[in-house]
Amino acid sequence: MNNNRLLIDTSPSQQKLSGTRVSHIGFRVPDIEATTVFYQRVLGMAVHENSLEGVVRLGWGSGHHVIELTSGKYALTHFGFETQDSESINALQSRLEDANVVVRALDAAYMDAAVGDPQGIEFEDPDGNRVHFHTAMDHLGEHQADIGRRPIRFQHTTVGSDDVKRMVAFYANIVGFSLSDQLSNGNFAWLRSDRDHHTLAVVDIGMRGQLDHYSFDLSEWEDFKQWCDRLTDLNVEVTWGPGRHGPGNNLFVFFDDPAGTHIELSAEMEKFHDDLVTYVPRLWEPTPRSVNLWGGQLSKFRKMAKEA
Repeated sequence: MNNNRLLIDTSPSQQKLSGTRVSHIGFRVPDIEATTVFYQRVLGMAVHENSLEGVVRLGWGSGHHVIELTSGKYALTHFGFETQDSESINALQSRLEDANVVVRALDAAYMDAAVGDPQGIEFEDPDGNRVHFHTAMDHLGEHQADIGRRPIRFQHTTVGSDDVKRMVAFYANIVGFSLSDQLSNGNFAWLRSDRDHHTLAVVDIGMRGQLDHYSFDLSEWEDFKQWCDRLTDLNVEVTWGPGRHGPGNNLFVFFDDPAGTHIELSAEMEKFHDDLVTYVPRLWEPTPRSVNLWGGQLSKFRKMAKEA
């Protein structure tokens, strides 16, 4: 590991996000029925009754939805984050507008199971991804997992890009994420908005507006054994792992849904508990051991745009 240089410069006075978690994510899929059944059968998710016409929303059976599926050629349609209060939304909107980013009011349909009066905004990042931010939602269904049959929560989103530096500068210097770690060649960066090492990551795949993967939390290492057995029993191929990432230090295993979405199950992610401590983002060398400390194979699905 090299700690001598940074991918971007961030201002110490920049207002940073805190207590901001991932909220929901949306995909367009060719076979909405097969994909819905997969999430029910494999991840133990339930179709929410508030799904709109032509839309399937899945979650933990109560509270805010996690996944939205619409029918069509595969694409990432949007992803969202949840702030603690309306003041955070107002401050974010001001920062975006000061940077000449077009901000729209978020459709109330995306703010199901709101706590109090919902408030939300929608904008596009430099890669054209539709991004949602909204106030607190009810998450009653989380952390009620049947171990080995349901994850405990939606944990992070990783997007593919053709310009990681531009994306990280936008999310760190305007939106307010903090940079946790990066590859020394600038091809991968991990950003945080709460105690978790990362709630958003950006990887150079040579294309913009693409989802690399998204991740659910498991409780602990013991859950991984049951989940790998479960995936085998359900004839779901493990595409990468089990392993342990360097950045974030989290355990991982990957598999795909029928539409080809890459899904990660994760546990034991590194936490940041003191925002007042000066933290220098680490630089990891772009080697297989950085993304998997246990060694072994690289991911089958990811082709980095620029080799080290």
